[in-house]
Amino acid sequence: MQISATIIALNEERNIARAIESLRCCDEILVVDSGSADRTCQIAALHGARVIEAHWLGYAAQKNYAASLARYDWILSIDADEALSEGLEAEIWRLKKGNPEADAYEFARLAQYLGRWILHSGWYPDRKVRLYRRDKAQWVGEFVHESVRVTGSTGRLEGNLLHFTCESLSEHVKTMNSYTTLAAQEIASRRIRVSWMRLLLDPPATFFRTYILKRGFQDGLEGFIIAYMAATYTFLKYSKARIMGSGS
Repeated sequence: MQISATIIALNEERNIARAIESLRCCDEILVVDSGSADRTCQIAALHGARVIEAHWLGYAAQKNYAASLARYDWILSIDADEALSEGLEAEIWRLKKGNPEADAYEFARLAQYLGRWILHSGWYPDRKVRLYRRDKAQWVGEFVHESVRVTGSTGRLEGNLLHFTCESLSEHVKTMNSYTTLAAQEIASRRIRVSWMRLLLDPPATFFRTYILKRGFQDGLEGFIIAYMAATYTFLKYSKARIMGSGS
């Protein structure tokens, strides 16, 4: 079992070294960069990655393109702001020494937000398929929140994929503005009608679900902020969708 790690990147000089250094269990590390203006490419190359520069195709398409360039059939796809935990890395080493019983593997993603590891708020375990045979799986999702669709069997590893999210509220607001635009575009493209009732009721419902039902209150102040931002995300997504023509 030989593994190609793939990372798509844009202006990730803050994160790329950490991501690459966590991939010691992989036989190749491939970074597909879509026009970074910082030192992402240089840092990736210095850390032993093969760097390919390519135009942006969209999240799912870019990750599928990266997989198509890989030397090996097993793909471990992580984002530049992610890294394997020591436990997950050890599991992958053990998997390589044996015979994989599944065509893809999912594992939990543990997020760090404003310097705190988030264990509730609907953020954990947040299991994702990231290790897969490229002839048995591919990335899907035209706009945002892409995921791996598996046509074969899926196993589970118990280690965590570490996700280093926003270090500041301003960073979160900037990211949310971009993602809500993509989410609104998806709603508009599918011609989903967004009513005034949905616009008014879904944001507070999202806050209640995140902070109370998903126990965001156990994540301290950061849990409250996550719930508030989730409600704001919902409001912006639907507001932008209505402006794009999905109102009713």
